[in-house]
Amino acid sequence: MKLGFVSDSLGGMSFEALLDNAARLGVSGVEVNTGGWSTAPHFDLQSMKASADSRRDFAKAFENRGLEIIALNANGNPLHPTQPEQGECLKDTIRIAGDMGIKTVCAMSGLPAGREGDLMPNWVVSSWPPETQAILRYQWEEKLLPFWTEIAALARENGVARIALELHGNQYVYNVPSLLKLRAAVGPVIGANLDPSHLFWMGADPLVAALALGEAVHHVHAKDTMLNGPVQATTSLLENGSLMDIPARSWSYITLGFGHGEEWWRQFCYHLKMAGYDGWLSVEHEDVLLNSLEGLEKSIALLKGVMPVAASDFVPQAI
Repeated sequence: MKLGFVSDSLGGMSFEALLDNAARLGVSGVEVNTGGWSTAPHFDLQSMKASADSRRDFAKAFENRGLEIIALNANGNPLHPTQPEQGECLKDTIRIAGDMGIKTVCAMSGLPAGREGDLMPNWVVSSWPPETQAILRYQWEEKLLPFWTEIAALARENGVARIALELHGNQYVYNVPSLLKLRAAVGPVIGANLDPSHLFWMGADPLVAALALGEAVHHVHAKDTMLNGPVQATTSLLENGSLMDIPARSWSYITLGFGHGEEWWRQFCYHLKMAGYDGWLSVEHEDVLLNSLEGLEKSIALLKGVMPVAASDFVPQAI
């Protein structure tokens, strides 16, 4: 496995400072945010789209420090009913990735409205009342399947091998069954960006999910979640309070090791190997209480101690 981090983890730094710190921290690469919900402070999408020189200079800055570009990440809602620019950001990101020889693009599945004419996305997480099923059919048949069929073709045309969808709340694809449903319909270019932090707060088990996904794991985000038991006991894990008010929330994104300890992350890495995954672990730091650089340093130090790096060389003895 290889270790890196998401560029927005150090979103307050300049591009040069970001890369200098990546080299100092001893990671192998950086996953770059290109737009969507990110302001993409290190990536000018329009400039990169328009200028081969900009793309070449961008890649050279990584190469000069011995770093790789892990993936490009367009983490918005590409099926938002009133924000078509979100979908265009994803398409542009795929084209740029193809031109630069980057094989993985991270994204969200998107979440459409519940019916034609609605203006807001609609996330259905129950089977009752009956209108929920009509919403799900509309979203799948009219929006999700046509859009992702087009995106999969675009990826293939541009030489992008993997579209890694984050299993994220408030998206149509948010768990193992919904990811596998889309993958079966569209093809193996679609896979999971397995981020355990979201599965924690939705009540799933990332260790089991890794095995259930198997070869459908295209990418991994390393992010932790703290479950706040006393609050959870009265509010459940269906939490919509401010992300900034950690004491009041039933769950919060947190620095690696502060929510789940080193032993859990060791097991996570081993389960990924069991599932056949030997790719990137990309730290995504979103802890609002810790300094971003300090939190990233602690997260990287933890993973360096538990992630397998070298290939297995075990050969049974002839007896």
